[in-house]
Formats: sequence, C-alpha cells, structure tokens
Amino acid sequence: MAKLKTVEELKKIRQAALDQLDLRSTAESEDKVLVRVGMATCGIASGARTTMKAILDEIAKQGLANVSVTQTGCIGYCAQEPVVEVISKGMPSVLYGKVDENRGREIVIEHIKNGRLLQNAIINKSFENME
Repeated sequence: MAKLKTVEELKKIRQAALDQLDLRSTAESEDKVLVRVGMATCGIASGARTTMKAILDEIAKQGLANVSVTQTGCIGYCAQEPVVEVISKGMPSVLYGKVDENRGREIVIEHIKNGRLLQNAIINKSFENME
C-alpha cells in the first residue's frame, strides 16, 4: 500500500471502512433487508467467502443503503452450499442454494433491488414475515 500523503486520503479510507461495516451490521429498522450467508465449515469450503464479498460489492455498486449482510452458521443444507437467505418485509423469506459470485450479484440486483425472486435458485421459502 502506498504511503498516505494527506489527511483527506486517510479520511477516505476511514469512510470506506465504515461503509463496509455498515453493510455488515444488523438490521436497525423493519424496512431493512437482511441477507444471511451460511459460513459454517461446509459453506466456507464451497466458496461462501467469495459469495459474501461479491454480495457486499454489488450492494455498494448499486448504492443500496437499506441492506444488512451478516454471516450465520450451519443452516442444514450442506449439499446446497453456499447458501444465502434474504429476509425483507412484504416478501417471503427466501433461501437460495449453490450461490456463487455471479448468483450473489444476481440476488442483489433482481431480488433485493427489483423485488423479483430467482425461482430457479430457491431451495426453501417461508411466508412468516409477509404482512
């Protein structure tokens, strides 16, 4: 990494780090979309870290401020790893399977941003949070 030459450069780095932390924070309002990435051993072995990075990157690219991304342990679908759950008010809670980097980006654009479920990737959905 190059040496910092100004306080402004340091402030930019600090703000970028704070923005990333905000994306990974827990949901603070009912309107916030919660994304959970399965990061148990089987998920990590299947590429969940890359999936999570791609999701965080796409959220930032799309400028979505109402999304919280967290990691969780085993969800019980080891054969479907990496697994990503998306929870948002007014929509079913959806569990997507075999989510690679590209599918993670697609989830952000189609499901989170445009409100369209990716039917061909759903392994489970629950209608508990629909009001």
